[in-house]
Amino acid sequence: MLTTNNLSLQYGKRVLFDEVNIKFTSGNCYGVIGANGAGKSTFLKILSGDIDPNSGFVSIDPGKRMAVLRQDHFEFDNCAVLDTVMMGHGQLWKLMKEKDAIYAKPDFSDEDGIKASELEGQFADLDGWNAESDAAALLSGLGIEEANHYLLMNELNGNQKVRVLLAQALFGNPDILVLDEPTNDLDIKTVTWLENFLLEFKNTVIVVSHDRHFLDTVCTHVADIDFSKIKIFTGNYTFWYESSQLALQQRSSANKKAEEKKKELQEFIARFSANASKSKQATSRKKLLDKINLEDIQPSSRKYPAIIYTQNRPAGDQILEIEKLSSSADGKQLFNDLNLFVNKGDKIAFVSDDSLATTSLFQILMGESKPDSGSFKFGQTITNAYLPNENTQYFNSDLNLIDWLRQYSEEEKDEAYIRGFLGKMLFSGEESLKMVKVLSGGEKVRCMLSKMMLSGANLLILDEPTNHLDLESITAFNNGLRNFPGTVLFTSHDHTFVQTIATRIVELSPIKCVDKLMAFDEYLEWRGISNVGQAVMA
Repeated sequence: MLTTNNLSLQYGKRVLFDEVNIKFTSGNCYGVIGANGAGKSTFLKILSGDIDPNSGFVSIDPGKRMAVLRQDHFEFDNCAVLDTVMMGHGQLWKLMKEKDAIYAKPDFSDEDGIKASELEGQFADLDGWNAESDAAALLSGLGIEEANHYLLMNELNGNQKVRVLLAQALFGNPDILVLDEPTNDLDIKTVTWLENFLLEFKNTVIVVSHDRHFLDTVCTHVADIDFSKIKIFTGNYTFWYESSQLALQQRSSANKKAEEKKKELQEFIARFSANASKSKQATSRKKLLDKINLEDIQPSSRKYPAIIYTQNRPAGDQILEIEKLSSSADGKQLFNDLNLFVNKGDKIAFVSDDSLATTSLFQILMGESKPDSGSFKFGQTITNAYLPNENTQYFNSDLNLIDWLRQYSEEEKDEAYIRGFLGKMLFSGEESLKMVKVLSGGEKVRCMLSKMMLSGANLLILDEPTNHLDLESITAFNNGLRNFPGTVLFTSHDHTFVQTIATRIVELSPIKCVDKLMAFDEYLEWRGISNVGQAVMA
C-alpha cells in the first residue's frame, strides 16, 4: 500500500495540494486526472521522491519496491540498452555488479568465495538468472528489435529511448508502478501491448495520461485533482466523466425529486457495470461498480471549451478527388499511388507507420509542398480550415489574442465578436489580452481551434489535433467533430478520438494505399491488432 499523509505543496501564493490524504492499494490501477496546471506530474514526482512536499509525507509498506517511468532521455546515454532496462530493479542490478566485481578479482580468496555464494543466493531469490531474458522480452514487446539490445542508449533515436525507459519501469515486477504519459510516441501496436501488460499486472499502477482509451482500458479508479485536493473515484475515465456530467445535470434540475435522481444514478451504474463484464478486468471492475455509494458520484468543477463547428456554406457533392498521388522525403517513399474520392460528410482517418506520410499528404493538399506525382482537385464549393502538427509560424508576432484572431476574421472585426470565439476556448477577461508569443503548447492549439471555428469552413484538415490538449479540451473537441455536418480529414494517435469520429480509414503506404469503409476498431481487427480493451465501459 502507498499512502499520502497531510501532503501539501505550495509555490509562492499558488497552492497545488492542501493536506492530501489518500491510499493506493494493490491490484488497482489509478488514473490521475486534472486540468492543465493542476499538478498531475508534480504529484507523481512527490510520490517517487523526486520532489519534497512543503509538509506531510508519502509512506510505502516495508519491503515494497516502486518503479518510475523516467522522463530524462539522456540519463543512460552511455549504458547498453539491455543494462538500462535491468537497472530498473536497483537491488538486483547492485547484486549483479557486486558479483561481477568479485569474480573479476585476480586474487580470488576464500572470503570472496563465501561472499560470492551469499550474493548468488540473493541473486537467485530475485529471479536474477532470468533477468536478461525478461528484459529482452520487454524490449521486444515494446518494439525494440533484438539487434538493438546491445547498442548504447545514445545510438537510439528519441522514440526508441522512450520505449527502453518504459521497459525499465516495467522490469522486475515492481510492487508500485508510476507512469507519466507512458503512451507518448508509441504506435497503436505498442500501446495495445502495454494495455495488455497492465491488464495482467497484479500490483499497484498510478498513471497520468491524456489517452482516454488507454485510461478506460487499464484503470479501475480515477484520482481527480481539483481545488488542491485529490479524490479517488471508482471506475475508469469514461465512467468518471459521464457520472460527473450526470451529477452536474441533476444539480441544475431543481424540480427533480430525490427519488428520481437516485433511480437515475442507480440505472447509470447498472449500465456501466454490465458493460464492464466485457472487459478483461471484468470481475474486479464489476464488483467495484456494484459497491459504489451514490453519494460518491459528484459533479466536477472542470470547465470544458465550447468547440462547435458550423459551415458558412454547405458543400456540394464534389468534395475532393485524388489521383495517383505519391510523395517521398530524403529518398524515402512516404506513400505511393493514392487514389481517393472523398464523399460529402466523410470523416476520414489517415493512418500510417510513418507520421511523415500523413503530414506530407496534408501539406500537399494545403499547397505547402508538391507531390512527386499525381494530382488532386477540390470541389468549387469547398472552403477548408487546416490545423497543422507544427503551428509555431502562426505565433511569431507581438499581437495579443484578440488582435491575433481578428486578423483571420474576413468580415466581422468587432472586439465583442472576436472575444466570443476566444471565450468559447476559455480565454476570457484578461486572458484574451495575453501576448500570443508567450502561449503554452495547449493554448496555441486552442487558439488554432478558435481560428478554425471563425472560418466557418466545410472541410477540416487536422494533423494530430489532440497534441498538447488536456482531457477536457480533447473531450470537447471530440464531441464537436462528431456533431460537425461537414467533411473531416484527420490523423491522430488518440484511439478514442479516431474510433468515435472516423467513418472511413485510409492507410498510407509506400507500397499500396488501402481505403476501408469501416470504424477504427474494425480496421484494427482486420489488421490483426489485438485490442482487448475496446469495449470497456464505453
